[in-house]
Amino acid sequence: MTIKIILDANFLFIPSQFQIDIFDELMKLLNQRFEPILLSPTYKELQKIAEKGSPKMRQHASLALKLAEKCRLVEVKQDFEETHDDVIVRVAAEWKCPVATNDQALRKRLRDINVSVIYLRQRSHLEMEGNVP
Repeated sequence: MTIKIILDANFLFIPSQFQIDIFDELMKLLNQRFEPILLSPTYKELQKIAEKGSPKMRQHASLALKLAEKCRLVEVKQDFEETHDDVIVRVAAEWKCPVATNDQALRKRLRDINVSVIYLRQRSHLEMEGNVP
């Protein structure tokens, strides 16, 4: 069975910041096939950072956009008042699939609704809170 994993923008920065292959690490952690999912608002956020961020963030975002090519881009509607994180929480709850993020506030919101979260631990490996559905 292939499991869907929703990736947050900051998760795609891990390779350029910590020299960690997130796809290899996800395979080791999950020990099963997975499909990395990138939601359209996340992709747009990466594009915006790549164009208008600080020089260092533009560099991270450019690499993240290259990594995004390995993901399935899913077009999702974002309501006007919805933040990028709101969209991730909504879709993860609907699909009942884990989210890969390093954002503390987002991790807490996901835990509060019993969604599994994958995150970078000790700048060296990935760890999961919760269980794979």
